[in-house]
Amino acid sequence: MRSISTATALAVLFGSAALSVVATGTASAATANVTSPGGLVADEALKRVFVGDTSAGTVAATDYSGNVLASVGGIGSVTGLTVSDDGATVYAAVQNTHEIVAIDAATLDIRTRYAIPTDTGPRHIAFSGGKVWFTYGDQWDGDLGSVDPTVDPASGTDPVTMAQFPTEGTSVGIWGQALLDTDPLRPGVLAIGETGISTDSMAVVDVSSGTPALTAWYDGDYTLNNGIGDIDLVAGADQVLVNGQLLDTYADGKFTQSGTLPAGQQADVARNGFIAQAYGDKITTYRPSTTKPIRSYSIGSYGTADLTWSPDSSRIFALVGKSGGGYTLKVLTDPGKNVPTLTVNAPSSAPRAKKLTVTGKLSATVALPAGAKLQVTRTDLESTKGKALPAVTVKANGTYSFTDTPPAGGTVTYKVTYAGDAGHAAVSASDKVAVSRSATTLSLNNNGKLYAYGADVKFTAHLGKTYKNRTVAIYSDPFGSDKPKKLVKTGKVNSSGNITVTVDMTRDTAVSAVFAGDARNASKTVKATAYAKVKVSTAITKHYKKAKIGSTSYYWFHKNSAPVVTTTMTYYKNREERLDLQVYYNGTWYDSDSEYFALNTNGKVAVNLGAPGESGIKARIRAAYINGSSGDSVNSTTYTGWKYLYFSN
Repeated sequence: MRSISTATALAVLFGSAALSVVATGTASAATANVTSPGGLVADEALKRVFVGDTSAGTVAATDYSGNVLASVGGIGSVTGLTVSDDGATVYAAVQNTHEIVAIDAATLDIRTRYAIPTDTGPRHIAFSGGKVWFTYGDQWDGDLGSVDPTVDPASGTDPVTMAQFPTEGTSVGIWGQALLDTDPLRPGVLAIGETGISTDSMAVVDVSSGTPALTAWYDGDYTLNNGIGDIDLVAGADQVLVNGQLLDTYADGKFTQSGTLPAGQQADVARNGFIAQAYGDKITTYRPSTTKPIRSYSIGSYGTADLTWSPDSSRIFALVGKSGGGYTLKVLTDPGKNVPTLTVNAPSSAPRAKKLTVTGKLSATVALPAGAKLQVTRTDLESTKGKALPAVTVKANGTYSFTDTPPAGGTVTYKVTYAGDAGHAAVSASDKVAVSRSATTLSLNNNGKLYAYGADVKFTAHLGKTYKNRTVAIYSDPFGSDKPKKLVKTGKVNSSGNITVTVDMTRDTAVSAVFAGDARNASKTVKATAYAKVKVSTAITKHYKKAKIGSTSYYWFHKNSAPVVTTTMTYYKNREERLDLQVYYNGTWYDSDSEYFALNTNGKVAVNLGAPGESGIKARIRAAYINGSSGDSVNSTTYTGWKYLYFSN
């Protein structure tokens, strides 16, 4: 049985406009991703976020953590979303089919499609005064329309009303498909921002009666803006925020500039008046009527396409660009809390059981409460999960200090935490101290010794006095890259402080003993390198007898017979044996020849010495492995004994 992966399923979910409703279920770990942002709105009643994708023709629902709950496809080129006051219905402006689509917020079933009699829109959308408001038109002929969801189209009454922007006192009205914004705490108030030229007009209208009435109008004379890309009603004030930066107050039917925020591109205003401003790679929050940032979030170099507050002002939802294209929904928490800066400065080193002093500073761009308390935790070898130390009070200038006497040596970490308050997020910082420990006595025998091939050698490590830890680990590391270092034994030493392992010496081997240390004794590693010969022998053939000459046994050959010397040696890749030949003359053995011969994979090689053709010759021969010259260095140099040859008639 096969199953489709979560990632593939989501790609299908967001990539096919032909999909029907996907049933709502438990939140997945997947985050909403869109190709072309087509609206972003949060629902207070269901605590959901709805995300439109223009190119995919979908509307997705997530929870307040950004996890996808469901999605509906086949909407069309959705360009804007809004939600009814009761949170039960999501409305999508669909520009290519010229419709307003009503979607059940709980199930994502499509309830109604309202046909809009225009070939230029609808584009932007908002819900206010019990109606869905939308803008439409081209650069030179924009207007405002509405849908009354209480009117049943089957009744014969058209729920759609066009051309509702009040033109009295506004010259020709608005151009282009204007931006819309509402404030849930001021029902019936609608902000309208013209788009498309270098300086744009704007208006605030009262739609509480169902028919828009002009509250304020700006004719776009270059005094207040150089084009509108974003407009927001400011909660709790008769103001609009333009392009996330310009604050304009409206009164007596007019707008006047009343302040600016640091550079911005777009923004959204929360019900409590807090402002979330997007600019470049950051989203920054501000308190009402202030220009000093509360908090700044880094969202990456691809910018923000859209952002909105949750209705309870607890978080910000933002569609941010991602590498490779498209956008992903990010959830920014604690936007109303300033993030303090906390430093911790401990000495880099200190003696164990001696008092040391730790200092630091807590600071913030928003004033901290007087007498703020910091929690302190010390983590060391004896308190691996951390030990709470007495809380520390921050001084009026933000500094603090405390003393401590570390009972354990090694790396000691002091972590300092400010738990946060109503206006500040929690923050932690730490610093490390290298606290001294007593030296440890550890030894290992057999260093430098040479052993026969395959000898079982006992290596004994001896551990001196320690605080608590009496465990030693012994590792064996045979020479050669084909055999890795391995743990041979780990355990507690005996009452004499010893621990012993047996190593099969088939190669030169580095044996190491490791003591990990404890709270009062430093770690220590010692190493002994022992050496192993190869296993090597020679066999002589083609002789006609064996007999002694004097006290030495010789292999006897006829002068025209060629001896064959077969060497057997421990095999290793690319290994060669060396044959040494000496000839006896006038009472002395003289070197005649030394030559290397490659071993076969069975570790053998046979060498024909050739026939001398002369009698009375004495010779001797031996095989050798020469470390470094026989093709490798994994064993120690090894010689066979001499074998003696005599050539007769």
